[in-house]
Amino acid sequence: MSIEIKFSKSRISYKKAMKILLKRVEKLKKKEGTEFVWILEHPTTYTAGIRTDKKEIIDKKIKIIETNRGGKITLHNPGQKIVYFALDLNKRKKDIRKLIKTIETIIIEILKLFNVKGNRDKKNIGIWVKNRKIAAIGLRVSRWIAYHGFSINVNNNLNDYNKILPCGLDNKKITSISKENNKKIKNLDKKIIKIFLKNINMI
Repeated sequence: MSIEIKFSKSRISYKKAMKILLKRVEKLKKKEGTEFVWILEHPTTYTAGIRTDKKEIIDKKIKIIETNRGGKITLHNPGQKIVYFALDLNKRKKDIRKLIKTIETIIIEILKLFNVKGNRDKKNIGIWVKNRKIAAIGLRVSRWIAYHGFSINVNNNLNDYNKILPCGLDNKKITSISKENNKKIKNLDKKIIKIFLKNINMI
């Protein structure tokens, strides 16, 4: 199945990225265009999912962008890899749990590149290193078009999390690849895409 692949070397604002992503979603709903995966980074941005509680905002001065993805409040900042996608589950398995499990597998395999062991948590979506969250997943499905994506903390500034309770968690329970193992990987974006396509094409 054909999937368009997009890489962005410069940082893309969250609002601009969402405009591009949502256009791709609408095309898929109209049975136009192809599925889409995009690797990028955002400037420091706080986004609130549909389950966000105001109590999770510690610093009331920060600017928050509301979004229609699942989940709670989270942070995107430089050094964090973002993988957005738009997938047509009408042409795949209409199984959202299967999709989430596949995304978790993708993240775990990416972490293995750095010799970091990632784990699932039955009670909380995302991927964890011991009891510390290293990757977040946010999804929305409309007419069986699945979109938004996941983020992995690679070498971002974790202090930016101090202004919120990310995903409703204590800030001390957030980690990054560089904090766990400072191994460097060449051509990381291409390796992420290879792992993504291998797994997603099994759905």
